[in-house]
Amino acid sequence: MGILEVTGVNKRFGGLQALDDVNLNVEENTVHAIIGPNGAGKSTLLNCFVGRLTPDTGTVMFDGQSLIGRKPYEINQMGVSRVFQTPEIFSDLTIIENVMIPSFAKRDGAFKLSPFAAVRAETEIREHAEQMLLDVGMADKKDMDASAMSRGDKRRLEMAMCLAQNPKLLLLDEPTAGMARADTNNTIDLLKQIAESRPITFVVIEHDMHVVFSLADRISVLAQGHVIVEDDPQFIKGNPKVREAYLGDAHD
Repeated sequence: MGILEVTGVNKRFGGLQALDDVNLNVEENTVHAIIGPNGAGKSTLLNCFVGRLTPDTGTVMFDGQSLIGRKPYEINQMGVSRVFQTPEIFSDLTIIENVMIPSFAKRDGAFKLSPFAAVRAETEIREHAEQMLLDVGMADKKDMDASAMSRGDKRRLEMAMCLAQNPKLLLLDEPTAGMARADTNNTIDLLKQIAESRPITFVVIEHDMHVVFSLADRISVLAQGHVIVEDDPQFIKGNPKVREAYLGDAHD
């Protein structure tokens, strides 16, 4: 039994079958990648995991509990965090203030700030935020304005914000999109470090096969809303159908 189990999930938008009988099993404390062409249904599937969409049929179980019908903040409280394609940060705050906000939210039961909770817990939460920044290599930048950061640092900050919530499952939607190769490699190293040092399961949607094969323990290939194959990276890389459809000869 995996920490995330998806069984028979279907989702239709009008005449478009976005997800077609999707089955997925994500083992605890692994990195599970989902790949496929644009329009394959990857982001739709992720949205079903976090409560932004409700499947028409099927089940989504996390840590033995159903996610169907739950609000996004409720799913977050259960231990599921998400990193979006474009880093979502508070540009008008400092770096450490960005990390403190999800810590307050985790205590408060939703993404809101309670004045009483803020007064009671500010010192403890600030110390926790400083540790998260240390873990992602940004402790020396904690008082910088978030708006002044590079894209690579914004991704590191968003990772620190997620880690501040102590997630069991971290969903990454194209975490290296738009990055230069140096920032991409730094992000790979950071994710490896987190995976090795914390009891967190990762689900990664990514088009960059260098990133996928550097990180994934298991890969599911999604095409036209359906999982066509799920296997270990070495077998995915050698699968003729997958190579032809998604990888190309450049990845020999």
